[in-house]
Amino acid sequence: MIYVVGIIIGIIVLLFIYVLIMYNVFIGIDNKVKEAFSTMDVYLKKRWDLVPNLVETVKGYADHEQKILREIANLRRVNYDALSYMERLNTSDKINRYIGKIMILAEDYPDLKANENFLKLSHELTNIENDIANSRKYYNGCVREFNNKVEMFPNSILAKLFGYTSKKWFEAKDNERENVTLEL
Repeated sequence: MIYVVGIIIGIIVLLFIYVLIMYNVFIGIDNKVKEAFSTMDVYLKKRWDLVPNLVETVKGYADHEQKILREIANLRRVNYDALSYMERLNTSDKINRYIGKIMILAEDYPDLKANENFLKLSHELTNIENDIANSRKYYNGCVREFNNKVEMFPNSILAKLFGYTSKKWFEAKDNERENVTLEL
């Protein structure tokens, strides 16, 4: 009888230790996802701040394409820091489309393509886009690790108890997979 009670107490202690360990694992992986988003967010903000300079450089060359430039200006009227996590991702998607349109405009204006400011800004933008792509990969890797922990049994039971749910992947939208077209 004492052995049975000892075994039951041992099992309870082991389960308690497992629950504590898993709780800490969930916190650690959740923080890793937050850190990955924060890293990506730094580059998204950097691009957010670069876009007005790019637009100003293009304005002088592309007077009759004011619609695109107005849409970008309207998008940027929102305070980036006030945007939620999902709003930042959605806004980033919109900016991607507009940047593609601006780059197409440059093809139509040889003087713009040769403009030193435009060349510098487009080079900086290319570097930022590469940084964003790398940070998206890192973010998605962290999300995959988190989602695996949250969704796999028996961790899924503990995840629900602790209030953890799967995180959203950063995915390209269908229209981002297509070639950019300029509508005038």
